[in-house]
Amino acid sequence: RTELALKEIMSSGGAEDDIPQAERKTVTDFCYLLDKSKQLFNGLRDLPQYGQKQWQSYFGRTFDVYTKLWKFQQQHRQVLDNRYGLKRWQIGEIASKIGQLYYHYYLRTSETSYLNEAFSFYSAIRQRSYYSQVNKEDRPELVVKKLRYYARFIVVCLLLNKMDVVKDLVKELSDEIEDYTHRFNTEDQVEWNLVLQEVAAFIEADPVMVLNDDNTIVITSNRLSETGAPLLEQGMIVGQLALADALIIGNCNNQVKFSELTIDMFRMLQALEREPMNLASQMNKPGMQESTEKPARRENPHKYLLYKPTFSQLYTFLAASFKELPANSVLLIYLSATGVFPSGRSDSEGPYDFGGVLTNSNRDIINGDAIHKRNQSYKEMHCLHPGDLYPFTRKPLFIIVDSSNSVAYKNFTNLFGQPLVCLLSPTAYPKALQDQSQRGSLFTLFLNNPLMAFLFVSGLSSMRRGLWEKCQDYLRKINRDIAQLLTHSRSIDQSFLQFFGDEFLRLLLTRFVFCSATMRMHKIFRETRNYPESYPQLPRDETVENPHLQKHILELASILDVRNVFLENTLDDY
Repeated sequence: RTELALKEIMSSGGAEDDIPQAERKTVTDFCYLLDKSKQLFNGLRDLPQYGQKQWQSYFGRTFDVYTKLWKFQQQHRQVLDNRYGLKRWQIGEIASKIGQLYYHYYLRTSETSYLNEAFSFYSAIRQRSYYSQVNKEDRPELVVKKLRYYARFIVVCLLLNKMDVVKDLVKELSDEIEDYTHRFNTEDQVEWNLVLQEVAAFIEADPVMVLNDDNTIVITSNRLSETGAPLLEQGMIVGQLALADALIIGNCNNQVKFSELTIDMFRMLQALEREPMNLASQMNKPGMQESTEKPARRENPHKYLLYKPTFSQLYTFLAASFKELPANSVLLIYLSATGVFPSGRSDSEGPYDFGGVLTNSNRDIINGDAIHKRNQSYKEMHCLHPGDLYPFTRKPLFIIVDSSNSVAYKNFTNLFGQPLVCLLSPTAYPKALQDQSQRGSLFTLFLNNPLMAFLFVSGLSSMRRGLWEKCQDYLRKINRDIAQLLTHSRSIDQSFLQFFGDEFLRLLLTRFVFCSATMRMHKIFRETRNYPESYPQLPRDETVENPHLQKHILELASILDVRNVFLENTLDDY
């Protein structure tokens, strides 16, 4: 490629001898850096997706080359314009690759600040119109690069809750797709229109709108803020375990998704992250910021996001997380998946007799499926059974199951005496409740944004900002009280308290109790299967049916003028 570039220089600039040596060297150096950067970038695909150590040095080298390339084209722009014929879309491509690197760094580290870095590079491409000339070239593959850039930018904006930018980008992308399909009679038109439909559904997934006085929508963030988790009182005796790793698994049929994130996965990953901090936007290699830039704080737990994994993929990632889990740390497994129920009758009640949740089936084991269907005594193969998780209970394990067969995980046995908790969703919701399952599960919404979930079950679809903030304050008070109920309980299983020292797990546990208490008081949630459950069971009278907590919930309902939705004297009903 370098030779090719030099030939182009000769043809555009006359005889090769007329070109000053320094300028020729500039072009040669640029071509070398460009080739090297592409080579390293393509090599990222070959890195193992799991394991936290192997990839870091390779990422570092890739970043170094892109840093040099970016600075080099800035310093020598005029020579590269004149002698190499550097086009604006090529600069856009470099910026887009840097944005992708930052985004992948976020995926690998769960450090939300890298999302801001990705955003700043993607924004620069749009502000400086780097891709604006692409439509004038008769090359469909260049237009596809532009469309992909839009799709990637949208993902980053969704993760940063920049919904106003998302709406602008969707409109621009829609125009670009129309122009692309009109000019080039391509076969991928349906796919690109599907991308638009997916992102439109994703934006509208929240069941309640919070409005400013001018009726614009307030963007609410559900990451952990400084005041998010209830503080531990002095003298509270809780464990010192820290959440270090999480597997977030999405395998629900027909749930809103964008890229490889279902809405449930999207909500849960935000519940396991702190608010992003703005790093100084420079081309620093990730992880190389000056220590003075970051205030001392705990990092986010590392996450693997698995969309529709097969059993073997899920088990591989699980084993990698388990292997690398530091001492005194917790592994969280979040399963949002279609329930798989046992097909045959079983005389025993073991960890493989209750079904579990769906894993994706690969086509390569169709023969196995055929045998399986002939014999009812075999267990379901494409299913994560509670027994499949037993080996991993050798270390502290925190499991959340959101599924129509979540109760299969109630039949756990704690074999190794390590802290172990399972939070289980209701297996069915009342028919009277408008079916929202496509737009995400109600149980996960309670764990991510409890106030929005409370408003939804109360029949409210919009709310003024002032009232929303007043209710959020009151909900923080409720959370503090729930934390006290749990730590003061005399009969609670110690596993709950061993996880209570971690901010993220503490917030999930208090939200779980709030969710359960709300559903038990709600007039239309009357069947046992409408309530969340847990393993080990919580002492009801001290937690989810505590009169003090019920009083708080009625008070919150009064602030919202929806008290008629809830039972007043719930204690008499049990």
